[in-house]
Amino acid sequence: MFSTNLKRFRLIALLEGISYILLLFIAMPIKYMLGEPIVVKYVGMGHGVLFILFIVLLAIAAIQYKWKLPFIIFAFIASLIPFGTFYLDTKLKKLDN
Repeated sequence: MFSTNLKRFRLIALLEGISYILLLFIAMPIKYMLGEPIVVKYVGMGHGVLFILFIVLLAIAAIQYKWKLPFIIFAFIASLIPFGTFYLDTKLKKLDN
């Protein structure tokens, strides 16, 4: 199913995007509105691991597929913007043919 580095990168990018949304829109409000910081601890840790995997797989895919620097920068910035990795996935789908 995830036989190529591009497919693995797409999966991790989507999971990283989901974890970012969970962190921003669920865990952080729970922390600040309900005073429960433990949710941020665990969701944040998961997001951090996924972000590191995202960066590693971005580097691997960029080298393997010879992506140009503007696209690499775009992919990195997409990981910093909420819902950005979902938009990135639409671009990556076109490359995955």
